[in-house]
Amino acid sequence: MLDSANRTVSYIRMEDGTFEDYALLRELAEPFRKGTADRVLRALEPLHNSYPGDKVDRYEHSLQTATRAFRDGADDETVVAALLHDIGDILAPDNHADYAASMIKPYVSQGTYWMILQHGVFQGYYYFHHYGKDRNEREKFRGHPAFERTVEFCAKWDQMAFDPNYDTMPLEAFRPAVHRIFDREPWTASKA
Repeated sequence: MLDSANRTVSYIRMEDGTFEDYALLRELAEPFRKGTADRVLRALEPLHNSYPGDKVDRYEHSLQTATRAFRDGADDETVVAALLHDIGDILAPDNHADYAASMIKPYVSQGTYWMILQHGVFQGYYYFHHYGKDRNEREKFRGHPAFERTVEFCAKWDQMAFDPNYDTMPLEAFRPAVHRIFDREPWTASKA
């Protein structure tokens, strides 16, 4: 049997693919999909080089946000979301929350997804007014089931996580939780 690197489908246009072609793709994709957690953890590293000016870089900020959530007894899903909430800063600085939320969406609850999707607006409560924007922009979401949860995420963990003297847990401490979340069967898998 050929190794997976040498096994390919028969088509050059997807419309010409056969059942066997798509079965092969599914088989070959599974080990890659199972490596998602490790790729996600490696993807945090470039945050060392984003948004200068704070007392900690975004990598440290992400670890500190997750550490604060963990120490407050948050569940795995929330801790992992806290760790990854700013991962979009590197490739999508103008819509980083959307980027992070879409990355975790298949593996987390709707409330956790929404919290990360909207955290940029909710975090604005702490600084929008300094840019001439409405710091209460988050109020347009009042009544949403995850509104208070998102307020709490920003108040207790995200806006507090810029302290260079905070006893932040290392990335390795979060590896098991990241694996537990990303090793889940994606919620969309049963719909595929």
